Formats: sequence, C-alpha cells, structure tokens
Amino acid sequence: MAKRQKNQQMNKGKKKTRGVQYFDYSLLAVLVFLICFGLVMLYSTSSYSALIEHKDSMYYFKRQIFFCVAGLGIMWFVSRINYHAYIKLAKPIYYLSIFLMLLVQTPLGKEANGARRWIRLPFGQQLQPAEIAKIAVILLIPMIIIQLNKEIKTWRGIGKVLAWGGFNALCVYKLTENLSTAIIVLGITCIMIFVMHPKTAPFVAIATAGLGAVFIGVQMLGKMVANSDNFRLQRIIVWLNPEQYASDEGYQTLQGLYAIGSGGFFGKGLGNSAQKMIIPEVQNDMILSVICEELGVFGAIVVLVLFGMLLYRLLFIAQNAPDIYGSLIATGIFAHIALQVILNVAVVTNLIPNTGITLPFVSYGGTSILFLMVEMGIPFGVSRTIKIDE
Repeated sequence: MAKRQKNQQMNKGKKKTRGVQYFDYSLLAVLVFLICFGLVMLYSTSSYSALIEHKDSMYYFKRQIFFCVAGLGIMWFVSRINYHAYIKLAKPIYYLSIFLMLLVQTPLGKEANGARRWIRLPFGQQLQPAEIAKIAVILLIPMIIIQLNKEIKTWRGIGKVLAWGGFNALCVYKLTENLSTAIIVLGITCIMIFVMHPKTAPFVAIATAGLGAVFIGVQMLGKMVANSDNFRLQRIIVWLNPEQYASDEGYQTLQGLYAIGSGGFFGKGLGNSAQKMIIPEVQNDMILSVICEELGVFGAIVVLVLFGMLLYRLLFIAQNAPDIYGSLIATGIFAHIALQVILNVAVVTNLIPNTGITLPFVSYGGTSILFLMVEMGIPFGVSRTIKIDE
C-alpha cells in the first residue's frame, strides 16, 4: 500500500513537470505596441509633406497601415512553419537574392536620390532586393556554421563563413549601391561567428583596430577629396563639416539636429513639430528627429526602451531554442534589428555619415515593413518549439 502511494506521488510529480508548448506573447505585445506607435508618429510626421506633394494627408499612413496589417498576416503564416524547413530553402533564397539584385542593373531597375536600389513591379509598386539579402544571410549562415562544426573555431572556418556573408554583402554594395545594408549583412555574419566562437579577445582586438583605422581613414579622406563628385565621398565630407554645406547636402542633417535640440526633454507635443515641414523625406530615415522634437528626449528613450524589450525577447528565444540552428537564426534577427536601430540613431545624431537607413517598424516603407514582419515570424516559429515546465 505504501509502495503504491509512493508511485502515485511520483507519477503526479511527473505530470506537473511535463513540457508544454510555449509562445512568446511578450514579444508579440512589444511588437504590436511598437508598430502602433510608429503609425501614430508616421501620421504626425507625414501629413504635411503629403499635402505639399498634392496627396491626401493620410496617404502615407493608409499605405503603411495596409502593409502592417498584411505583414501581421504574413508573420502569423511564417510562425506556423517548422523552422527546420529553412535548412533546405536557405541556399535557394540566397541565390534568389543575388539574382534579384542583378535585375536592379537591368531596365527593371529604378533609381532614386542618386542610388539604383529598387525593381519596378506592376501597379506602381517596387521591391528592394537588399531586404531579401538580409533574410537570406540570416537563414544560410547558421547552416554553414553547423556544417563546419568544430572547424568554425579555426581561422579557416571563419574565412569560409565570411566568404558566404561577404559575397552577399559585396553584391548588395555593388549591384544595389546600398552600403548601409551591406554593412548590416556583414555585421550579421560577424555576430553569428562571434556567438559560436569560444574566444572573445581576438574579436575585441580586431573590432578596436578596425574602428581606429576607420576613424583615421575618414579624417585623411576628408582632407584629400574635399571637391569629389562621388555621392558617397560627398556624404563623408558633409558629415565632417555639415555647416559648410547647410544649403544643399548638409541641409537634412542640420534640420534634423535642430529638431532634436528644440524638443527639450518632454517635447513640443504630438503634432507640433515645425521642422517636419522642411526636412526632406522626414517620414523615412529622419523620423526619429521628429519624435525627439514632438515628444522630447523622453519620447526617444521610450522608443529605445521598446526596442530594448524587443531585443531582449529575441535573445530569450535564442537562448532557449531547442537546437543550434533555431538559436542562430534568432540571433541573426537580433543582430539585424540591433544594427539597424544603432545605425539609424547614429545617422540622425550625425555620429556617422547619412546612409539612408530606416528605423525598423517606425519609418515609412512598404517593402521594409513586410520583410521585417517575415523576419519576426521566424523567431515566433522557433518559440513554438520551446518546451517549458507546466
């Protein structure tokens, strides 16, 4: 009798600790809140510029909300896919991204603001292949790292991984004239290598030396090519001395800084920005400057806290994924979002030259929001495989 009671207690204990399927509702809540915040700020930012362009004041808002709703549907669909299916799809998606980037150099390509980055689609739509390149690298590099196994700890293994990521980044840079996305693609690759490599010191030394070399190179380059006509070199020159080019190339940067400075800590109030009426393309990469003007430094802190919470949930999924592939693709998405936010903030505050990089989920852009939602569907799919104690 005592033995039977003991077995019943043991079976009861087993039932209490059995694994149940997990879904990251915290990540979903942060994402929805961030999207809603972005829509409010987009309407506040773009309503005046839309009228200047002889469009409905809600033109950008209505387009963005359409892409957000469509993106949420796509995200739900992607989240239902077993992420192991991407192992077979990774290389085809990688080669597809390169093929689409080649199409940019054909008559299908579209040029805007001195850069040729888009493909024309029917019904007046356009596609930026660089967005697919990010997803391609996020899915492929983990597979390459897993195949290399212990070889990833050697410089030869690191070189093989960098070859795949570096070639994609080179295609982004050369074929779509998109240096900022090329940096993000290469950054995603390097972060995944860093995560899988057992040693930290060599990476810190290389990063420190690289930053020092870039700083010295930029200073020397600024003095040597002061009169260059190349638009990338011109951006570096403007970055080094924006006041000298306040009436042309440096106009957007300076007006954005004025917006940040005039907002104070709590801002002028939602919809009360004055600089949004004169900053070019303010609804795209400079939207953070209007957030600072209308909601102040406090509003900017709220945005950064939201991104911090989003990244924390991605990190949680990466740490608790059932296998290395799931962990690495969640890490890749973490790296992408983090790098893009850091670069956008750095551009708006003039810490780096203007790159045209947008603020994820907040800036206007149909292609961008759709592919971001596709990306977010992947970690949701990984989270479904996490088992927690009941």
